[in-house]
Amino acid sequence: MRIEASRVSGAHLIQPERRRDERGFFARMFCEDEFAAAGLESRFVQINNSLTGRRGTLRGLHYQLPPAAEVKVVRCVRGALWDVVADLRPDSPTYGRWFGAELTAENRAMMYVPRGCAHGFLTLTDDAEALYLVSAAYAPQQERGLRYDDPWLGIAWPDKPAELSAKDRDWPPFDPAFHGVEGMRGLAVMKEAVG
Repeated sequence: MRIEASRVSGAHLIQPERRRDERGFFARMFCEDEFAAAGLESRFVQINNSLTGRRGTLRGLHYQLPPAAEVKVVRCVRGALWDVVADLRPDSPTYGRWFGAELTAENRAMMYVPRGCAHGFLTLTDDAEALYLVSAAYAPQQERGLRYDDPWLGIAWPDKPAELSAKDRDWPPFDPAFHGVEGMRGLAVMKEAVG
């Protein structure tokens, strides 16, 4: 695997290294030792799967507050999506910045989303399917979100969303008190690897 740093501290784009022969190829999508050696989370408690039927659908931006703050590793397994990480950690050098990349079934790239960052994606094809490794169980009381068009972040989406859920449409504008920013101090410097 090639683990490439992004412009958001702690967020990475992970590219599989394919070993090809006459049969096709083999690639490793996760390795506990490689993740740990790179300072990344190496313990995951859930694998989530989402299928989005319509191109132009936006999911997010979502995250969980401590103590349920989670790391996500997201891969598109069918179709294509534009995946975004937004830094909400007040002590991070990239606080308030975002990073986006195209994840497709063909490029097999994965987005590593660190604790304290919001995550969302816009589908670029119909029937876009994603798999997520998640380091913490879903905790509804700790869930928060940001609007995709919040001016505080100013994300430059590749297209205007054609569809989003009522929940995602109704998140309030960025407010450190509601969004639990103070509770995320220390997440930017916390060692991501477990063990």
